[in-house]
Amino acid sequence: MKKLEKRYMAAGILSVLYCISIMLFTGFGSLFFLIWAVIGAGFFFLAGCVRFHVWKRLPGILRGIFVAGVVLGLLVFVFFEGLIISGFGREGKENLDYVIVLGAQVHKSGPSRVLKMRLDTAYDYAVENPDTVLIVSGGQGGNEPFSEAKGMYDYLLKKGLEEDRIIMEDKSVNTYENLTFSKEILDSLGDGEAQVGIVSNNFHVYRAVQLAKHNGYDTVYGISAPSYPYLQVHNMLREFFGVMKDFLTGHMKLVG
Repeated sequence: MKKLEKRYMAAGILSVLYCISIMLFTGFGSLFFLIWAVIGAGFFFLAGCVRFHVWKRLPGILRGIFVAGVVLGLLVFVFFEGLIISGFGREGKENLDYVIVLGAQVHKSGPSRVLKMRLDTAYDYAVENPDTVLIVSGGQGGNEPFSEAKGMYDYLLKKGLEEDRIIMEDKSVNTYENLTFSKEILDSLGDGEAQVGIVSNNFHVYRAVQLAKHNGYDTVYGISAPSYPYLQVHNMLREFFGVMKDFLTGHMKLVG
């Protein structure tokens, strides 16, 4: 039992250290990194249960319910993570009418590193497909100096993309609204049935495409931008909750 206790303690320490490293790496754009501190506390609790033999003192039926709950939870988690991974590596198709670039954190100095990855991917696509128009989508958060759409627009102009190939959508505050308000722009232009690509980081592409389908996009493709390998575990966990939320609130279907 001492080995099991040590393993739980080690897992708890690693979770807390990962929490701190994410905070130092990304700043306070989102507080979701604190979930790793919660996970760490959970491992410390398990270590305490092992030390004080709590498991043996529980009635058999409670132990059975706990084990069944853990197994079911793991199966659900693996299933959803498989769906998320299915969005990795998507490249869209050539000559799409529009490509929507989903927003992320912006600073006074410009887009965050994660957002730059999306923008660079969209820019490369736009250079290779000169008839495609980009829609940069994202409003202004409480901790942002200007809208994400404005930061993306300025970044693309500096890279050399023509002004008339960029449309700003600057009202949305989440992925669902990104796609809802971008669809309204397309409808207002008479292009509601256009072929559309969606650029986001690889872990986010699956959900973005499914949300777009639910929002009435007729022909939509995911275009996967890279993400930081060090943060991939964190991003995959965060995306799990994002997919769960949008599925349970009826904003998307898991397939189709």
